[in-house]
Amino acid sequence: MRTSTLAMLVSTLAGLMLLTACAGGSTNVTDGAGQTMATANSVDSSEYMIGPDDQLQVFVWRNPELSTTVPVRPDGRISVPLVEDMPAVGKTPAQLARDLEGKLKQYVQDPIVNVIVTSFNGPFAQQIRVVGEAAKPQAIAYRANMSLLDVMISVGGLTKYASGNRAVIVRQENGQSKSMTVRLSDLLKDGDVSANTRMMPGDVLIIPQSWF
Repeated sequence: MRTSTLAMLVSTLAGLMLLTACAGGSTNVTDGAGQTMATANSVDSSEYMIGPDDQLQVFVWRNPELSTTVPVRPDGRISVPLVEDMPAVGKTPAQLARDLEGKLKQYVQDPIVNVIVTSFNGPFAQQIRVVGEAAKPQAIAYRANMSLLDVMISVGGLTKYASGNRAVIVRQENGQSKSMTVRLSDLLKDGDVSANTRMMPGDVLIIPQSWF
């Protein structure tokens, strides 16, 4: 019964990920066992992409009245002095700063804008989502070179009901969904670093209950 439920959950999440995945080239990553996995990723993971509910500090040089701290709205836009609606989601802070400079040129001579992200969530397609028997299931903003261990630290580890070595990562590769079993119990309880693996933007980590 639980195996069937897990399979259904994997299938459902795979469908959702296909709807939100971004088209792009493939990048090779290596897991803890030394195996190479090709993964689709259209965004340079070294550059942070702004997401809904991020908090941004917008600084306009020599114009303190135009400088402000704003949240990214659920519709993906921000409003700052003199610019009512500016798309922000999916841009790097530098890209957003250049776009704001373009708008502010109508009112300010040679504006220089700096955008600093003070609270991070990241765009939905880049978040890592953890469901099931984690202490704190949640969506996590992807960080460059994030590992499975980093993710488990963020969610507070496993519950006592978790079947850690039956956990699955669901990942989009070349427009298709792929599931990979990971050994969370070996990693967290036995300290087996070979069970660690690199995470990618958009990964879903599913942690099932134990059978007994």
